[in-house]
Amino acid sequence: MTANSDKVVRIGGASGFWGDSALGAPQLVNSGQIDYLVFDYLAETTMAIMAAARLKKPEMGYATDFVDVAMKAVLPEVMKRGIKVLANAGGINPQGCAAALKALAESMQLNPRIAIVEGDDVSALMPALREGGATDMFSGEPLPAKVLSANAYLGALPVAKALAEGADIVITGRGVDSAVTLGPLIHEFGWTPGQHDALAGGSLAGHIIECGCQATGGLHTDWEAVPDWPNIGYPIIDCRADGSFDVRKAEGTGGAILRAAIAEQMLYEIGDPGSYLLPDVSCDFREVVIEQIDAHRVRVSGARGRAPSGQYKVSATAMDGWRAAGAMVIVGIDAARKAQRTGESILARCRQMLRQQGLADFTQAQVALLGAETLYGPHSRAQAAREVMVRVTVNHPDKQALAIFAREIAPAGTSWSPGTTGPGLARPSASPHIKPFAFLLDKGRVPVRVSMGEQHWAVEIPAGGAVSAAPALPAPAPAPWQDDGGPQVEVPLVRLAWARSGDKGNLSNIGVIARRPEWLPLLWARLTPEAVQAWFAHLVHGRVERFHLPGIHAMNFVMHDALDGGGPASTRMDPLGKGMGQILLDMPVRVPAAWMS
Repeated sequence: MTANSDKVVRIGGASGFWGDSALGAPQLVNSGQIDYLVFDYLAETTMAIMAAARLKKPEMGYATDFVDVAMKAVLPEVMKRGIKVLANAGGINPQGCAAALKALAESMQLNPRIAIVEGDDVSALMPALREGGATDMFSGEPLPAKVLSANAYLGALPVAKALAEGADIVITGRGVDSAVTLGPLIHEFGWTPGQHDALAGGSLAGHIIECGCQATGGLHTDWEAVPDWPNIGYPIIDCRADGSFDVRKAEGTGGAILRAAIAEQMLYEIGDPGSYLLPDVSCDFREVVIEQIDAHRVRVSGARGRAPSGQYKVSATAMDGWRAAGAMVIVGIDAARKAQRTGESILARCRQMLRQQGLADFTQAQVALLGAETLYGPHSRAQAAREVMVRVTVNHPDKQALAIFAREIAPAGTSWSPGTTGPGLARPSASPHIKPFAFLLDKGRVPVRVSMGEQHWAVEIPAGGAVSAAPALPAPAPAPWQDDGGPQVEVPLVRLAWARSGDKGNLSNIGVIARRPEWLPLLWARLTPEAVQAWFAHLVHGRVERFHLPGIHAMNFVMHDALDGGGPASTRMDPLGKGMGQILLDMPVRVPAAWMS
């Protein structure tokens, strides 16, 4: 197809993760306002969950909700309206997902053309890669000898190919989250691999809606300004051939379409905004402009792109022993101190028993208190908390050791702290501890194809090239801030900025957007990488990087070694860094007193 400057492609984002509400798909389909319905189900943690599920049942390993909930509710209407559906619900078993969907369709006397994107499973290459010295891209550790799954993050070209061959529904395995949105735009507008700016804009469109309601007021800093949470609208984007797009939602739904919320989502889970690397394009979001057109529409434009690299990122999982976690509630005076002592006593007793039985110590053990603000570390204000949940998490290579741990949790209810209780003190069960890791793999080693029934099409993927991790030119720093010598007051950062945080493995990022453009120079002067590192010293054990986004008067912090391994590897109460933006918003900042008058 050829690009048409007047053409608008309407895409609805119905899912932000495996476990999202059943509300999204019917709401979007019944709105009558979309051409494509897209679902994002996958994350590093989700891949680990799917690997564990397939370990128990070989036919599993995909997002069952896509078939059993979403498509069951909307498939007849989708077919009637001619809406195309795209989902990465295949996980590590897209063939199984397609077979289940085909069976559902046949039970409804429907016959959609279902295409599968194949090739992301690179587990067969793992022995050779390990022998060749490949290492984890974050920790530098050698690849494990045995893996449960290994999947390359494919791009949007195979999705576009499936649509070109007439697919009604496209199911992928592991791909970048934005690929299910970019694929339809490549197909509709006829974008070529060399149209880097358009591809970057389409990728940003996918990034904005890949987390569902996070684009329509979900997780917004000013949460009280977002109405009607129970009926929140799922996002719809109106996309144009130049890569720009508008964000809106169906009329009569809850939530809100806010410039600030869209800006938060743009910064969500990215690193250097000048070098957001995807399989189809290397994106530069630094000069993106986000405009509030009216109360119901936000316009996003200005993404830039350059050629992609010649490598895919691979998300892999391996079994790393067993894990168990038990919890109980402690009530009363000095609840936090009692809870901490309880957790430490459970571990001490279990360690004695492990030694007596000739078993090794736990490979990881963590006592976490919920209600005592332990994630805030020295910034906690809950020292006098009188109601605390203590959660003890342990890992061990031998399942027998976790049986000892499970047995010794409940005795705390009668042995130690007064006020020990809980809704249930049942023995926790051991589950496989699935550890994620990641590395880079040359695209030439990953043949990609589209399958639809008995037909198969190889997909040619451009080789890419060497791409610097940093853009060619750094963004200029904001204008220097100069105090005028007048009176100042100290206020929490939330008075000055919006923020949102997320994760990538053991990295956490926090995007900070100035509430007023003229406030950014002061924020840049106060929120230095050193100041943020000091604020999170109890959680972040690596370096802190800072990047400037002049287009939206914002900055992005990337914190290394910040999440205790991240995802399923972490024993923290916040393994995905979702709360770290909120912790930063509590940071006191000195500002001119006149600003707050």
